[in-house]
Order: sequence, then C-alpha cells, then structure tokens
Amino acid sequence: GVSIPSAGLLISGFAIGMAVGTPLMTAATLRLPRRATLLASLLVFVLGHVLAALATTYGVLMTARILTAVACGTFWAAAAVVSVALAPAGARARVLAVLLGGLTVSNVVGVPLGALVGQQLGWRAAFWAIAALALVSAVGVAMVVPRGGRGAAAPAALRHELRTFASSRVWLALATIAVFQ
Repeated sequence: GVSIPSAGLLISGFAIGMAVGTPLMTAATLRLPRRATLLASLLVFVLGHVLAALATTYGVLMTARILTAVACGTFWAAAAVVSVALAPAGARARVLAVLLGGLTVSNVVGVPLGALVGQQLGWRAAFWAIAALALVSAVGVAMVVPRGGRGAAAPAALRHELRTFASSRVWLALATIAVFQ
C-alpha cells in the first residue's frame, strides 16, 4: 500500500545503511573473533529479513532494510579478511576475486530472481527466501570457518586500520569501485 517512489526509498535506506553502518560496525567488531563476526552478522541479516517479511508498517520495513544493510556490509568486510587470511599466499588475490564475484553474481542473478519471486508469490516471499538462504550460509560458515588459526586473525587496532587510508592505492581502488557502481 505504498507508492513506487516510497518503495524505492527502501533501496536508498539499504544503501545508506551500508555506507554509514558498515564502517561503524566494522570498527566496533574489530576486536571480536572473525568467525563470530561472520556468524553474528549473518544471524542479524536473517532476523532483519524475517522482520521485513513480517512488517506491518513502512517504518518497520525501512528499519529492517537498514538493519540488514549494516549486517550485510559487516559480513562482507569480515569475509574479505577471513578469506584472505585462510588463503595460501599465492592465491589470496584469486580468493578475494571469487568472494567479490559472489557479490556481483548476487546482484546480477539475485535481484531479478528476487523480483520474480516477489511478483509471483508476493513481496514477503522474497524476504523469506533471502532469510532462508542466509540461514543456510550461516550453517556453511559455522562448518567451514575455523574457530582459531589464520582465519581468526589477531584483533587489529583501529588506529592501524585507519592508516590504510594514507595509501594512494587504496584511494585509487575506492575511486574505481565508486565509478563502476
């Protein structure tokens, strides 16, 4: 019962949640074990999609979208660190490319598929489907990501992490990503 522009704002809410929430949550979870961060962010993502599927008001739906955006960004940030840490030295770039390729595939395949599910079964069904897939992903992470070892990487200091932004290569990478998004 909302207008198309209002429904479109749900996408903007998700984008803002990712842009603002991801860096904040990444900093907040910096000292937590990476596996725990992955699992917690996936569980929040699942709960956020369940909340979206059950939403009875636009405000609740928008809140769920922002919550899932923050969880999504937190997951991807931790997943990048864990993937690189678990990969052999000569395969790190390839492993990171596969991870980011999954993000691309999820947009290219998942968004139209979600729209199709929503059109055929109702908009709530798309949120239920995403929650179910994320729950399966959480089980996969629990089974595959080790509790200790290289994937658990020692907690980093926020100051050390922020020094990364002094690199012109980082800014070039960020600019490239921004241009292609």
